[in-house]
Amino acid sequence: MSGSTVAELAYLSRSLKAPRLLAVAGRLAERARDEGWDHETYLAAVLAEEVAARDSHGGSARVKAARFPAVKTIDDFDFRVQTSVKREVIAHLAQLDFLAEATNVVFLGPPGTGKTHLSIALAVQAARRGYRVAFATAHQWVNRLGAAKRAGRLDEELERLGRIPLLVVDEVGYIPFDPEAASLFFALISSRYERRSMIVSSNKTFSAWAEIFGDPVAVAAMVDRLVHHAEVIVLKGDSYRLRGKGEEVLTGSKRS
Repeated sequence: MSGSTVAELAYLSRSLKAPRLLAVAGRLAERARDEGWDHETYLAAVLAEEVAARDSHGGSARVKAARFPAVKTIDDFDFRVQTSVKREVIAHLAQLDFLAEATNVVFLGPPGTGKTHLSIALAVQAARRGYRVAFATAHQWVNRLGAAKRAGRLDEELERLGRIPLLVVDEVGYIPFDPEAASLFFALISSRYERRSMIVSSNKTFSAWAEIFGDPVAVAAMVDRLVHHAEVIVLKGDSYRLRGKGEEVLTGSKRS
């Protein structure tokens, strides 16, 4: 490739904001000559490299913007240990049809059984596939909505969140809520009903949510909307985080 051609490609790639194009043009041109590609095949290969680079960069940015506590993937999940959920079910969810259908995913089960891991893994998959995602614990979401309500902009905040295709609500039930939380949580779920998707995890069954929120009427309404179009997955078993710990660690007792 001549110097003038390289300079022209550099200018064009800068104008198009396509740096990957310049980086691969020469290498792919050599391959095209060696393998006898036509012009269309070469052009498609160069553009495919640029698209892949943009997707990778955009996915990383969306994962960072989601504010996950840690990045988890489905490949990292040990289905041999957690046998109450089938790999095939999670793999199907990872195709992200539920986002296109504006339906929800709910993980229920005791602490340490993989609810947060799977919630994050599906959300990371979504972010890498081009969807905007936001993650927070249930208390963080309630605090955020409570602050918006006190500032007189709750509807504005719900509308803004409605532009995010996937919200992850982690740890429903770990800490009791104040009396206002039920109405705020209901407002969040109601605003997304049949419009946008949520992934929700809880260590409590739905029947125990009335105690968590303190408002059985609001809880009945929010659960009805949450699960009407949802995949509800119940995980069972002992805490994965406590596997291999001695009895004295778990109970506080000492062996004689």
